[in-house]
Amino acid sequence: MRHAGLVAGAAATALVAAGAITYAVAGDDGGGRTPSAESADAGFARDMAVHHQQAVEMSYVVRDRTGNEEVRRLAYDIAQTQANQRGMMLGWLDLWGLPKVSSQPPMTWMDMGGMASAKDGALMPGMATNSEMKKLGELSGKQAEVFYLQLMTDHHEGGVHMAQGCADRCVVGVEKRLAQGMVDAQQSEILLMADMLKERGAAPRS
Repeated sequence: MRHAGLVAGAAATALVAAGAITYAVAGDDGGGRTPSAESADAGFARDMAVHHQQAVEMSYVVRDRTGNEEVRRLAYDIAQTQANQRGMMLGWLDLWGLPKVSSQPPMTWMDMGGMASAKDGALMPGMATNSEMKKLGELSGKQAEVFYLQLMTDHHEGGVHMAQGCADRCVVGVEKRLAQGMVDAQQSEILLMADMLKERGAAPRS
């Protein structure tokens, strides 16, 4: 029950931040300006939409690989929250009249374009590789739970790094607030997942 409450609280925090889209407008930088395609605002929206999509996919995979209700509940909360936020970020790009795909490498807006560590599909900090996603889909039961929690911990740590980058660099107020909400919620879930791993005799990978 303690875990369920923590998960629900973290998800609620993120969704409250996400609710800001209901009153967001295309330009919210105080000067009525729309972000440029090269801005941190646009870069974060594009990159985090991709980052979130993998978290959603990962969560649906583990949902079908275990019957453990605690892990399935966490996976559902993460999938729903991040799918919601992804839709918002893509919606902002539409409002701004900006492309959802850039010719620039991912993470250029954080001066990390062409990350040296990018390999096997891991385009941004914390993203699982294609091989890791394949492995998750082949595991079941406790093994799937542990690997998912480890992958998602890495994923959240990368997401926190990116969201903090937007909180520091973005100028659109509603996007900065969403980014800070992501930082707070995902840090809470990282702590929760550390406890869940410990209960399974495991630990985060880093």
